[in-house]
Amino acid sequence: MTPTSSDLYPVTRLADVREATAGSGLDALLLTPGPDLRYVTGYDAMPLERLTCLAVPASGEPFLVVPRLELAAAEHSPASRLGIEFVAWNETEDPYAEVARRLGPIAKVGLADRMWAMQSLRFRAAMPGAEQVLAGSVLGGLRMRKSPAEAAALAEAGAAIDAVHSQVPAFLKAGRTEREVGKDIAEAIVAAGHATVDFVIVGSGPNGASPHHELSDRVIQPGEPVVVDIGGTMPSGYCSDSTRVYCVGEAPAEFVAYYEVLKRAQEAACAHVRPGVTCESVDAAAREVIAEAGFGDYFIHRTGHGIGLETHEEPYIVSGNTEPLRPGYAFSVEPGIYLAGRHGARIEDIVICGETAGERLNNTTRDLVIV
Repeated sequence: MTPTSSDLYPVTRLADVREATAGSGLDALLLTPGPDLRYVTGYDAMPLERLTCLAVPASGEPFLVVPRLELAAAEHSPASRLGIEFVAWNETEDPYAEVARRLGPIAKVGLADRMWAMQSLRFRAAMPGAEQVLAGSVLGGLRMRKSPAEAAALAEAGAAIDAVHSQVPAFLKAGRTEREVGKDIAEAIVAAGHATVDFVIVGSGPNGASPHHELSDRVIQPGEPVVVDIGGTMPSGYCSDSTRVYCVGEAPAEFVAYYEVLKRAQEAACAHVRPGVTCESVDAAAREVIAEAGFGDYFIHRTGHGIGLETHEEPYIVSGNTEPLRPGYAFSVEPGIYLAGRHGARIEDIVICGETAGERLNNTTRDLVIV
């Protein structure tokens, strides 16, 4: 069942954030448009040079500062359920000074991780005595642990992007360009229920060895592997992300051999997921398989990233991250092998940590698909 906005953005979350703010030693959080503001309020505010900002004091009442011309949008958003004051400001007024005045003297403030530098500097000028830190120090721990509603939203996103991957073989033909294939995929992402297309990677032949390859006018040739990494944002605000590998005709023997290594590595990392194991141990589970097969130098990125209201968020599945997994943590498992100038491969699923094990949210075949 599709979770409702009230399920995804419960009114109780603001109180949880306020408590966490006080517990972290911060005097206030300041959240501007972006994933942090949406997480706390459900308000997907338009990012403008005019300031929209939720102020969450450790003591005192939260309030939302909005440009007067955005007041109606804010009042019709899920933020209206929170029972907080909306402070509308006019074009000739200074909203930064108003936030500072309402908060009073503070020593330490958390700023939204995606706040524009322009805004953080204006807040510094308005509150010169306040140390600025990232709001992620408070919100990161909350956002990592997905609620059942958030997990359902991610599962819905996973099913939608799986539906797109099921159509990709029909789009991939020798003689077509990556850009032509990418256009078809983007249209399919929206048709599958996404509100926006966040990225489409179609890496054919040697371009598959570039993990974040941009679409190009390169013509796909017979016998070439093609890496397809795609994702979007659902109307819920939650994201999809999945990578599969295809080959237009018979694949090179060298490629088939290391693709099987990659499949084992991805399976090992997914099987390793359970509460209590560290993020870095999931990375190691994939990396060890690839290194033992002699391809360690060709696995050039971390094994995964958290996902939710952002495609990339905490926790990061990488060496050095000793954060233990907990039920509700959602992240990608996407080892890759890349042979520069020849070809590459990556297999990616979103996995959510359950009470005893991990659950994959992507379920299309992980075999090399010959088209």
